[in-house]
Amino acid sequence: MRSVLNRCDSDRVPFEWTINPYRGCEFGCRYCYARYTHEYMELDGADFERKIFVKENPRLVLARDLTANYGRRAAKAVDASPEHIAMGTATDPYQPAETEFGAARACLEELARRNGLSVSITTKSNQIVRDLDLLKEIASRSTLLINITVTTLRPRLARLLEPRAPRPDLRLAALATLVKAGLAAGVGVAPILPGLTDCHEDLDALARAARDAGALWLWGNVLFLMSASLKQFLPFVEQKFPKLARQYRQWYARGGYAPESYREQISERLAGLRRKYGLGVRPQEVNERIWLPAQMSLSLDPADGPGASPRRTPFLVREPGGTITPCAVG
Repeated sequence: MRSVLNRCDSDRVPFEWTINPYRGCEFGCRYCYARYTHEYMELDGADFERKIFVKENPRLVLARDLTANYGRRAAKAVDASPEHIAMGTATDPYQPAETEFGAARACLEELARRNGLSVSITTKSNQIVRDLDLLKEIASRSTLLINITVTTLRPRLARLLEPRAPRPDLRLAALATLVKAGLAAGVGVAPILPGLTDCHEDLDALARAARDAGALWLWGNVLFLMSASLKQFLPFVEQKFPKLARQYRQWYARGGYAPESYREQISERLAGLRRKYGLGVRPQEVNERIWLPAQMSLSLDPADGPGASPRRTPFLVREPGGTITPCAVG
């Protein structure tokens, strides 16, 4: 294993670094975009949930990677903001393998030693509450944002789409526990599946449940299908939802995205729900506001090395008021 902390140079994502303690994911989500990563090892995308690879000695390797490579945007600026580390972008760090191998916790142990990081964690699993001690330590020293993914509140549909992931109600209960512990957490409705999870009533119920669980934000993305995922997902739709198969073939056969007009409709729908339930958009960092927590010593952790600086406080971007025209999709 060469690294745990991997650089991401794409302008299309809001992070510079990723941490994925595992390759492959036992949850077996039918729509998972990351199946293509198994093709790099000359495996079929169908093996993504059957052959799981665990990164060895993740804490030691992450410590090396952070010391050697992690930096700050515009490093010469006095108020340079820390580069963002996203954990769980391709595989869920709290999939069942974590119970046996503990690779995600090992990474958190190293992150908890550092000051001034910017970290987010994305998961479908309620197992994350096991690590409350480390999460609170990280949040006291760095910016920590936690995204709990919920695609639908319908348990039977969720079991079809995400065969081995925890039930939606368990994820929301975990969210409530995180927020009660003082952690910044919200809900990611990702992906939104055309004709399956996109109706206004279902999204409204999900947004309301997120608000009731204490979510600080709600965001969502429409389904994206790379070729490796399309090969797995289209047969599933044809078998379980045959009336939608033609639409999916038309929309995704020539590219990974749904039509732009549809994506705009869903974006407007989510914006309206955020306004209705007082939820923020994705958290962002304010460059102008730099603060040092009262419990954090002015001396820096030796692990940070020279040049380390205090973290920034996150804030939620709230959208201006307005009206939304309901759209009939699916």
